[in-house]
Amino acid sequence: MQLIYWLLFVVLVAGDQGLKYYVTNHIVPMTVHDFIPGLLSITHITNTGAAWSMLEGKMLFFYLVTIIAVVVLIYLFVKADKKEYLYRFSLIFLLAGTVGNGIDRFARRFVVDMFNLDFMNFPIFNLADTYITIGVILIVVSLIIQVAGEKNN
Repeated sequence: MQLIYWLLFVVLVAGDQGLKYYVTNHIVPMTVHDFIPGLLSITHITNTGAAWSMLEGKMLFFYLVTIIAVVVLIYLFVKADKKEYLYRFSLIFLLAGTVGNGIDRFARRFVVDMFNLDFMNFPIFNLADTYITIGVILIVVSLIIQVAGEKNN
């Protein structure tokens, strides 16, 4: 079962990096391509900060945060109860997102973003960001389930 988590991690990071490679090599920066009209478009941008370009250019900060996050997430994953499947999956999604964006930061000195929600004002994001969001949602759900289970005991 342990292998499933690491296979998922590899698939997620490969998907993120593969999409970023495609966008970098096939979509001109700052051009908009409809994907799902009115809902989602693809816009190739580079980002040296976080969401909404917060802390733009503070690469040393992002290098340190990435390294610390990877170490903490791996530690939490290794220490997690083997039966806490949802919690462990949440950590793998968080780790894959952190590593995906970390590869960009260390190799390119910026993160490649591409998904643009056309129906609202939201930062352009990438697949790794989506993994982090999924990981946070899964961790919250796992905590709710854990608390509900404790109340029933």
